[in-house]
Amino acid sequence: MDLLTELAILLLAGFVGFYVISKVPNTLHTPLMSGTNAIHGIVLLGGLLVIGEATGFVNDLILVIAIAFGTINIVGGFLVTDRMLEMFKGKPGGQASAGAGEGEEG
Repeated sequence: MDLLTELAILLLAGFVGFYVISKVPNTLHTPLMSGTNAIHGIVLLGGLLVIGEATGFVNDLILVIAIAFGTINIVGGFLVTDRMLEMFKGKPGGQASAGAGEGEEG
């Protein structure tokens, strides 16, 4: 494929991705982000496998960037997931959390 075709595919994929994500309800954004951890795990594993056979500075640089971004995204996704799951834990007094701000004074 020539460069123009590849850029057109990249541009169309960006528009389709933006359109699909913009239609996701707000309540599903955090679980959706949590689910993408598996995809970024594959990116990380693929980058680690390919970097051993890569030759040249540019290839190594691109792979290191992919590995770094994949790692950052995985860690961030798990932190957000952990924070989301904390909202569903019960209060220390044994009462489950009914919602943000209910029954609290302050």
